[in-house]
Amino acid sequence: MNEIGPPAAGRVRLAGRRRPPPPPPRHGWRAVAWAAAAASVLAVLALWASDGGYREEPLTALGRVTGLVGSDLLVLQVLLMARIPWVERGFGQDALARSHRLAGFGSCWLMLAHVVLITAGYARTGGDGLLGTGWDLVVTYPGMLLAAAGTLLLVLVVVLSVRAARRRLRYESWHLLHLYAYLGIGLALPHQLWTGADFTASAAATVYWWGLYSAALLAVVVFRLGLPLWRSAYHRLRVHHVVAEAPGIVSVYLRGHRLDRLPARAGQFFLWRFLDGPGWSRAHPFTLSAGPAPDALRITVKDLGDGSRRVGSLRPGTRVLVEGPYGALTAGRSSGRPALLIAAGVGITTMRALLDELAAPDAVLLYRVRGRAEAVFRTELDDLGRRHGVRVVYLEGPRSRYGSWLPAGLDAPGTLRHIVPDIAAREAYLCGPATWMAAVRADLRAAGVPGGRIHSEEFAW
Repeated sequence: MNEIGPPAAGRVRLAGRRRPPPPPPRHGWRAVAWAAAAASVLAVLALWASDGGYREEPLTALGRVTGLVGSDLLVLQVLLMARIPWVERGFGQDALARSHRLAGFGSCWLMLAHVVLITAGYARTGGDGLLGTGWDLVVTYPGMLLAAAGTLLLVLVVVLSVRAARRRLRYESWHLLHLYAYLGIGLALPHQLWTGADFTASAAATVYWWGLYSAALLAVVVFRLGLPLWRSAYHRLRVHHVVAEAPGIVSVYLRGHRLDRLPARAGQFFLWRFLDGPGWSRAHPFTLSAGPAPDALRITVKDLGDGSRRVGSLRPGTRVLVEGPYGALTAGRSSGRPALLIAAGVGITTMRALLDELAAPDAVLLYRVRGRAEAVFRTELDDLGRRHGVRVVYLEGPRSRYGSWLPAGLDAPGTLRHIVPDIAAREAYLCGPATWMAAVRADLRAAGVPGGRIHSEEFAW
């Protein structure tokens, strides 16, 4: 009889581990995505040139082409974050978010340039002055008032996406505000179809733009709405019980139907919505803290705010909606070399899950903690050491005053080679705060580990 529960007799087991799905062709899908994006921009420029756009008044011509490329990038960034499985696997969450952000900033600047250049070009030929022309465009041209509102919404989203602004917002608030980007795109669409000559100048242009917008809409409906709803309905996930792991940290054990058909791997995360009352509509990203089992999943959550705090009070039987799985920090990246896993803080959840696939007598886990009493999964890690020979090293102590990721007293050159003598022959997996991981990566490179064998993934939003 398979059971799922808290540690018992020094052993922790989620009902029999299932064989993970085969690793996806990561770099192949990334190359396809980049090629498609480049082809899309080139197609826009070719359509503009073939319709004689370059023969217009220079400022107007520049205004049109910046608007076209900006619109193209706007749709491409929607496609990047539409949770298309193949794109997710090819990029990984952090690289995908960076590409999305780059496309977003680029489209915003191009859209602003489009507004200024078009207005200046029309003013130059009409003689009504810059402000007068701008007012006339907004209030008299079909769809322009909606387009102005949409542009303001998109600028608002971009401003709130600047790193300094994001740090001042809760994830839930930023995520809700970010949805206004969809509204901004929707408000701009009538203007493009009613007054955008480049959208209707030829049959090829009409087919291209309608096809691009339709593809983006279809991707959002299918992968951001349809697939999560279908998976949630089919797998029928519910909270089984909640276990306190350490002060402010709890594990949630979940059961569901035919979870062996859920394409999840250790190291991936889901967006979770717990149907336990007000606030259920806000999704929260939590990583699996154990390898997925045929009928059970586990997440481990640290109290970092309202959304994560309420997880500790979940009751057995609470229904769960999920989106995912997402993320590419899995054992699928392994080249077969001995594994070195390095974790700090709640990053141990990802490393603990990866050990379910990477555990071997030659595996090493370096766990950065202030004190042994604060270590999460101590019983499980000790059990993995006994059963599989995994070497667990607790890097205990206060922070070094020199800014090292190692604790005070261990922050000397060559420490990594001393702890793991064969480090240059290993494959490293990192999970922790972004600045901490950057410091670890630098030390690994200095210790002889090539960059291609250092794997990490930052949840970026």
